[in-house]
Amino acid sequence: MGVHDAPQWLLSAYVRSVVAVGATASTEQIREAGQALVERWGSPGRSFHNLKHLVDVLVRVDELVEETHEPDVVRLAAWYHGAIFDAADRKAYANRGGEDEIASAGLARTELLALGVPAARAERVHDLVVALVRHAPNPADFDCAVLCDADLAMLATEPQKYKAYLQDVRAEYAHLPIEDYVRARVRILHKLLARPSLFVSPLGAAWEEPARQNLSGELQRLEKELRGLEAAANAASGTSGDPS
Repeated sequence: MGVHDAPQWLLSAYVRSVVAVGATASTEQIREAGQALVERWGSPGRSFHNLKHLVDVLVRVDELVEETHEPDVVRLAAWYHGAIFDAADRKAYANRGGEDEIASAGLARTELLALGVPAARAERVHDLVVALVRHAPNPADFDCAVLCDADLAMLATEPQKYKAYLQDVRAEYAHLPIEDYVRARVRILHKLLARPSLFVSPLGAAWEEPARQNLSGELQRLEKELRGLEAAANAASGTSGDPS
């Protein structure tokens, strides 16, 4: 999904949320900020962390919205959570998946303040985005729990969509050698599966079992693939070292 085929409601949804949290800027100024965000999400090199992902997270937030205290603050955190993205760094995938939540949070605060959003609300959006660095919300912070659950909801999708998600993520990091990518992905999967729970909100808890099934199946496949890669590398090394 590129900028030109973004759903028509997307930009209007941004305007509504910014107005709802108290912005004093004109509708035109808010639309300009929203359009710049849409262009960020639709920029080249984003195979997964793109407009489709943004739309998916916003839709998931709305599925859980009855659990939120400030739904439009959560929606704006979703809008900004991956606004700044770079998959070029080889270490990026293992560390944070290319999304720079700290920089994105700073962008959110700066832009929302410029649109006249009250400082407390802009700071809250900032803090929610920063919370995605660890994805370990306080269960008593319902807004944060909903945002984190919405961001991870793709893990619980049906097998065919999960397969497509994996293809998109791999495409985003096509510049990484396959063994580096597989090792990084295996580390991420182990970290996710080691969590007591992936989803924190009461409604999001329904996604726990399918997500673990997807993650466990993927981990089993990747560990088998990694063993094959290691065996091939060892064989090649042994061959190159053969004096005959």
